[in-house]
Amino acid sequence: MSDTEIAAKASFDAIRYAQCWEDADILLQGLNVQEGDVCLGIGSAGDNCLSLLTRRPQRVIAVDMNPAQLACIALRVAAYKSLEHHQLLELIGSRPSERRMALFERCTVHLADEYREFWRNNLGAIAGGIGGAGKFERYFALFRKYVIPLVHRPDTVRRLLEGGDRERCASFYDTTWNNLRWRMLFRLFFSRWLMGRLGRDPSFFAYVEGSVADRILARTRHALRELDPGKNPYLHWILTGRHGDVVPHALREENFEAIRDNIDRLEIRRGTLESVLAAEGPSSVDRFNLSDIFEYMSEETATSVLAQVVAATRSGGRLAYWNMLAPRCCPAEWDDRVRRRHDLGQRLLAEDKAFFYSAFIVEKVL
Repeated sequence: MSDTEIAAKASFDAIRYAQCWEDADILLQGLNVQEGDVCLGIGSAGDNCLSLLTRRPQRVIAVDMNPAQLACIALRVAAYKSLEHHQLLELIGSRPSERRMALFERCTVHLADEYREFWRNNLGAIAGGIGGAGKFERYFALFRKYVIPLVHRPDTVRRLLEGGDRERCASFYDTTWNNLRWRMLFRLFFSRWLMGRLGRDPSFFAYVEGSVADRILARTRHALRELDPGKNPYLHWILTGRHGDVVPHALREENFEAIRDNIDRLEIRRGTLESVLAAEGPSSVDRFNLSDIFEYMSEETATSVLAQVVAATRSGGRLAYWNMLAPRCCPAEWDDRVRRRHDLGQRLLAEDKAFFYSAFIVEKVL
């Protein structure tokens, strides 16, 4: 299933992801972007493409076939141009705010007509914080509102999010958090059937084998027990609907000016990955952020698309992407052209704060 084929099977006329649920901290380490590089990334809500700008590449091409996702990127670009850091966090929803409509109006001068119209038709999403406007975020809101209260009291959630060292986090998880209700309701809510209908799309699981819920539960255990929940912005949003004192890479104050200074290097493209690769031509891109797009493809089709990506990559360039439930990577027989950085991918996966994924793939084109 290629980008073109998935477009025929799933709806792409609304916001699916109002945030990037992939950890830019490990993405940047995996790609090792150099000043002057040409980067291409799957657009999603734009956060990770914006994070690439902190490395001063020559260009960052953000591609998505969903016009609603491009509207998310365009509004973020306008916000970096129009707002100060604390105002950006209010617009996203990372912080509470009573003035999001006014902040949005300040951004409209930097929005193309089609994106301005999109957001004027979705003012409820503005008022609630644009980071909560996607189908995936609404799925987590249901989890937060209806499931968590059946498992833990608010004070228990607060104590989890306080975090601490590994010994404290492991003890809290084992003795307090990981009760029978947690495991049972987690497996129900993150089942293939429910997640496909409420969170993603049933077609996104076409090539997944085995229990979806059990595999995600194992990764969640790692994030809550082995990592520090107090430093995890994705977990904070899932459990509270805000980022609190920790935010993803693109929203951190120390990265704000670097992104704003380089914002005009970001190019928004509507289309499939294949169409943009054809337009850019061979050996034209240094770094690829491919999100988890191969999750939605058959192994045969993923190999075909990866061949196009490799052909478009300059010598010494890198690819980075996630596997959630369907294993995908460049075939071993391509070793004369592509070298997988297996140890690096494994190390970075162990640090991944966006804990849904089973593998992080980093590959270098020779």
